[in-house]
Amino acid sequence: MSGPELETLVLADAAAAAGRAAAILAAEARAAVEARGRFALALSGGSTPWAMLRALAGEPVPWPQLHVFQSDERAAPAGSDERNWTHLREALLARAPLPPAQLHPMPVDDPSLEAAAARYADELARVAGAPPALDCVHLGLGSDGHTASLVPGDPVLEVADADVAVTGVYAGWRRMTLTYPALARARRILWLVTGEGKRDALARLRRGDPGVPAGRVRRDRALVIADRAAAGA
Repeated sequence: MSGPELETLVLADAAAAAGRAAAILAAEARAAVEARGRFALALSGGSTPWAMLRALAGEPVPWPQLHVFQSDERAAPAGSDERNWTHLREALLARAPLPPAQLHPMPVDDPSLEAAAARYADELARVAGAPPALDCVHLGLGSDGHTASLVPGDPVLEVADADVAVTGVYAGWRRMTLTYPALARARRILWLVTGEGKRDALARLRRGDPGVPAGRVRRDRALVIADRAAAGA
């Protein structure tokens, strides 16, 4: 194993995992607001988190002090089903009393994605300090071991001087993503991994295998919530 052991909770099924993850996010939010007066949260896409976000909308959360960022986004048209923000809005933002000024979608409509990434990094710093330290980052896990849009073989994996960067084309889209330096400063990382198709990738993540992008994410502030299908339990 590379680095410290990765704390892992295994729940019976995907619904139980989503509910536990929502409860943990709510507790993290309350603690952060008490300590620092705000909760800066970055959320990932994929199919796994939407049940978690629907559950989060029903949790006791200090919504007026919560800022929602994205860990990554496809450069797809606004409103597209390919955009993580579309589903995030439906699952959480339409259900919770979040002030519009505290919603921070990645600006992937900009003709220059690189310039947009730099602006997003500035927005992170304005809310979460310079350099920014997000209170919590939710991450998912692809079957190929990618997380956020840190994808296998892309030069974005080697970005060390920026908190937000742009990938090449992956599964049909260029993407904007938080980088390893931004993830390393997060006060908490919450992985949510469900489904038998993630079993091999989760095993490699838990080993700290640097051969997959997820295996290079900082481990000492991280918690994995998985279902039995993904954990092989």
